[in-house]
Amino acid sequence: MAEKYAVRNLRLCTKDCLCLYVCPTGATDTENSIIDKTKCIGCGVCAQACPSGAISMVPVQLPPQQPKEEAVMEALRGLIQSKNRAEALAAALPGALSRAVEKSCRLMAEDLCREAGFMLPQSANTKEFLEYIKSYPGIPADQVNALLESLSFHQEEEEKPVERWKCSVCGYIHEGPLPEDFRCPICGQPAEKFVRI
Repeated sequence: MAEKYAVRNLRLCTKDCLCLYVCPTGATDTENSIIDKTKCIGCGVCAQACPSGAISMVPVQLPPQQPKEEAVMEALRGLIQSKNRAEALAAALPGALSRAVEKSCRLMAEDLCREAGFMLPQSANTKEFLEYIKSYPGIPADQVNALLESLSFHQEEEEKPVERWKCSVCGYIHEGPLPEDFRCPICGQPAEKFVRI
């Protein structure tokens, strides 16, 4: 299994569609424009070919998060509660503008969590943070519980060095173990044409 997989930012995508022609597995060719994670082998060719920079390579397992000081957590909770209250007020008002304010407040709260490093769903401290805020006033505990049940959390493991292999024919870099039946996704060369770097 690849160490990374490709994701497309639809806001940046200019529909040049070079990714459709270079993807060796057809993972980029989907009706909903979302790259098929199950087909992606993590070669990164689509990200290199994309002229709009809309495709990024994302690690399968995200890195562990840094510990947060209590003052940072308290400030974050206060800001999230403020946005939660503003969202609730906007939801009670009629009209398109109030719906826009409601959505904006929700997005700002999510951004606050993400910027503070708590929105990496696999990290152990995300689980700890969600458990911690469940009983905090103004936080919808049922939604937090649903989120806790829907996410799979990884236990922090010792970081292992990643193997890197280079195709001696085309220069393609493969990260991770190199199976015997592996073939270069660019030029099709077998595993014996790869050298460890």
